[in-house]
Amino acid sequence: MLNSKNLCQKLTNREFVVTVEMSTPKGADISNSIEEARKLYGIADALNITDCPMANMRMSPIALAHLLQNHLNIETIFHLTCRDRNLIGLQAELLGAYALGVRNILALTGDDPKRGDVPQATGVYDVDSIGLIKIAKSLNNGFDYSGNRLESSTSFCIGTTANPNDLSKEAIEKLKIKIENGASFIQTQPVYDEKILYRFLDAINEFDIPVLVGVLPLKSYKMAVNLNEKVPGIEVPDYIIERLKNSGKGEGTKIAVEFINKIKNVINGVHIMPLGRTDIVVDIVNGVKNMKTDVKEVL
Repeated sequence: MLNSKNLCQKLTNREFVVTVEMSTPKGADISNSIEEARKLYGIADALNITDCPMANMRMSPIALAHLLQNHLNIETIFHLTCRDRNLIGLQAELLGAYALGVRNILALTGDDPKRGDVPQATGVYDVDSIGLIKIAKSLNNGFDYSGNRLESSTSFCIGTTANPNDLSKEAIEKLKIKIENGASFIQTQPVYDEKILYRFLDAINEFDIPVLVGVLPLKSYKMAVNLNEKVPGIEVPDYIIERLKNSGKGEGTKIAVEFINKIKNVINGVHIMPLGRTDIVVDIVNGVKNMKTDVKEVL
């Protein structure tokens, strides 16, 4: 039995929320996943469980999400991509997840299978992330994709993604369409410059939707350079790269703590992506002053 106040209630109340991203194992043993998640009990409000990220085959996110909730009484958000399932499969997965008590979803289009470790796989893409949000909302309203009435409805808390570095008209319009079709919170891509974040928040102010800002702790100078050069949509400022170049171990954690302290009063929470380094999440949350207080001001 999960805590009475769930993630959606916290977001609706504009409480400061911490979510943490976890990958599923590449195998059937979840013991390590349970032990890593256990460290985050009382630290994270919910755990994001990824769906074969970068198109690399791993365990079902719904299975791990359900098992973590049952073992640890910690809420989860399962990622669901349009890559691996057709319209029937997407709806079946959603209904199954709901029956298992997994009530939060992050709707994603999904990476091209050719990028992953099973390049011969076929990407389905009957719909994109907008279409998946529409499906989840339709199930919430008691109908399937074709308009047939369900025997019982769902009440998913539907999340979507956004990139604060992309303020193009097309990107903002796409985000608007997602919200109009049922998305009730945003988890952003990693951002390192508060000025970029503030411009993004200004651009979406009229949407009045909770925003959880993506925080990807930088492990090293090399990691920061690689993000800038090889990952589209992520921009690490030069002053941060120089700081990492001239500092020792743990500087990336300090940078994350300082960044969250600067922005925490104008956002609804943070989405931390530790890349398997769970201990860093604990250090960051413990390092941020009043991390778990309610948001005083939301743009």
